[in-house]
Parts: sequence; structure tokens; C-alpha cells
Amino acid sequence: MRTLTVSLGERSYPIHIGPDLLNRGGLLPSYLDSKQILVVTNTTVAPLYLERVLDQLEGKQVATVTLPDGESYKTMESALAVFDALLEHKFNRNAHLIALGGGVVGDLTGFAAACYQRGVPFVQIPTTLLAQVDSSVGGKTAVNHPRGKNMIGAFHQPKCVIADLSTLDTLADRELSAGLAEVVKYGLIRDEPFFRWLEEHMEALLRRDPEALGYAIERSCHNKAEVVAADERETGERATLNLGHTFGHAIETGLGYGGILHGEAVAIGMCQAADLSRRLGWLAERDVERIVALLARARLPVRPPAGLGADAFLEHMAVDKKNLEGRLRLILLECIGKAHLPMPVDLAPLRSTLDEYGRA
Repeated sequence: MRTLTVSLGERSYPIHIGPDLLNRGGLLPSYLDSKQILVVTNTTVAPLYLERVLDQLEGKQVATVTLPDGESYKTMESALAVFDALLEHKFNRNAHLIALGGGVVGDLTGFAAACYQRGVPFVQIPTTLLAQVDSSVGGKTAVNHPRGKNMIGAFHQPKCVIADLSTLDTLADRELSAGLAEVVKYGLIRDEPFFRWLEEHMEALLRRDPEALGYAIERSCHNKAEVVAADERETGERATLNLGHTFGHAIETGLGYGGILHGEAVAIGMCQAADLSRRLGWLAERDVERIVALLARARLPVRPPAGLGADAFLEHMAVDKKNLEGRLRLILLECIGKAHLPMPVDLAPLRSTLDEYGRA
């Protein structure tokens, strides 16, 4: 097991990374100094790992909520199901929540923990690659609104993150690739040597080579932890973690949540951001080609689905948390390994990129 730290003063917490962590009997209970525990999971993960978690909670008052699986269930209705369970079991403000699942479960559980009685502790146990390298770390919690992704949420840091690499053994190939999009993102925004490493080891990652996966997850978490420690509330550098996300969220919203995986949408969005960066004279054509090629090798889509034109993109991109005073602001690339902070973008080059990526 390797342990990283998200350094936030008295709210600092560890990220534990390693195989078979759910079988380490003393690890999870050491972060649960409450008798009242609510485990939130979904219908895919529960049959695989819920019993392992419950076995470690003997002697506690435990309740569970098992939600349907998928982005379309990251809603206020699902959050209300969590609140209903907390109230039904008369859980107090000392209760702890456990998020056992992927990014949807983690975001939603964190949001519920942030809101219940004005905030209760929670633990992240991410079971997808995307959740392990990104969404479980940093305290961003949210649910979706039909008009915008993650528009209802709060910053609420977990007590710890337990990333059991063995849970990736049961992850579908498509979900693995979706997680690789967020891994590639770290190389693009701040870690050019890591990007080169990914170019050399992508096939090993797709084969689920344990050494390669462990290294990629640890390096991704290291990058995320550094950014969050420097800018917890996203007033500066942390915004660069959203590379490709404004485009990607527009795709998710436009197709209806669940029509495409988050990582797939982000992969397309990063290709669009790279193309726009080239049009603005920053990114070399060769680097755009490298980015697109690496994402394609990760078995990710690099163009949006048919039917989502420039006007639809612009409508959905207008609902974005980075926008300011009615102006669209995007994260773009100065080069591989260096992202630009959110900047206003002229409509003409943006529309050229959207038109290019709207072609069949």
C-alpha cells in the first residue's frame, strides 16, 4: 500500500492506494469514529463488494442505500433517497457515510454528506479507474440538473480515500478506458513526462498490467493532490483540472445523462480544446496529433456523436461554472504539460472548432 496526503491543514486526509485494501480489516474502521454508518452503493457494485465492507462494520448501527447504476441517477431524487435513509434510521450529526462505487456514487454521497445536518463526515471507496484518479479526491460533490451537469453541489472533503486496485479487476473495458481519459488529462495540464510515459505504456494499461496501473493511479493522485492543496476552492490552478470538461459536459447534457460515459465525453472535449488551442496559435499541429492519437489508443472516442452541432454545443456550454459575466471561458493548452487558466474565448475560432468536430 502506498499513501499520499491531500494537505489541507487540519482537514488533510490520506489517499491509500494498493491491492486488496478492502480485505485489510483495520484500515476502513480506523476512519469511522461513529456508531452510525450509512453505506451508499449501486446495483453493479453491491453484489461485488458490499459484503466486504459490511464485514468490517461489526458492532455499529449500519444502514445501506443501493442506487441504480448510471449517470442518469445522479439526481436530487437519488440524494433524497440517501436523506430518507439517514432520517429513517435517526442518524445524527455524528453519523458517517461511505461512498462505495464510481464517480456518481462518490459525488452524490459526498453531496448528501455535505448537506445532512449541515455536514457529516464521509469516506470514499472508489471502485472505478476514473473515480480513483479523479472524482474521489478533492472534495467536489454534486448532483446534476437537466440543464447543467454538477450545477448543484458543495465542496466537502472526505476523511480518507481507499483506492483498492483489485476492484479494477471487475471493471468493464469501456469503463477502464473512460478512466484513462482523466489519467491523460494530468499529463496534458501539468506533467509532460507523464504524458510521454503514457505514450510508451498505454497498451500495458489496457492489459491491466498491475505495475503500470498502480503507477498511473499513484501519479495521477499525486498531481490531483498537489493541485487541490494549492487551490481547494478553484480560484486559480484547480480550474485547469477541467480541461475538456466544458465541451464534455455539453456533450453529456446534450445527449441526456447516461448517453455517453463521462470519461468518453472528456476525451472528446480534450481533442476539441487541443484543436482550439492550435487555432489560437499555441499548440503545434504535431502535438494535437499526439493528443488525439493517444486518446484513440486508449480506445476512447475523439469526435462527438452525430447530431450535436455548434449551436447545441454553445447553448450547453453557456451553462458552465467557469463562465463570468456572460462570457464563455475555457481551459486551453499552451503546450503539452501546461494548461492556461480559464480565459475568455472569441466566438469565431471556437465555432470553427465546433464546426470541424461536427462533421461526420
